[in-house]
Amino acid sequence: MSRVFKKQRRIHSAKCKEAAVARMRVCDSVVGLAQELGVNWRLLYRWKDQARTLQQSAAERRVTMLEREVATLKTALAEKVLEADFFERALQKVEAYRQHSGGVASTTKSGK
Repeated sequence: MSRVFKKQRRIHSAKCKEAAVARMRVCDSVVGLAQELGVNWRLLYRWKDQARTLQQSAAERRVTMLEREVATLKTALAEKVLEADFFERALQKVEAYRQHSGGVASTTKSGK
């Protein structure tokens, strides 16, 4: 009876994968690099694709975070513009009242 041996899968760390992908960018032969590392050349390309996906995901998260911050700042700016408009109209009314009555407009005392 012949035995069929299954090759045991090795687990590679994230640092190992990053180093392999970095070396892939500058190597002359991906197949040669794969042989040196003891992995299949297709696995190197899979790691490269995964690294690209992770980078895109990080960039997308950053964009989403910045879009939220922009929305928050736009809301705060809109509120400040409304406040400024309110106080500008109030000042115009006080000035109009002063011109109409010919006196100095006063406000009620605060009790101090």
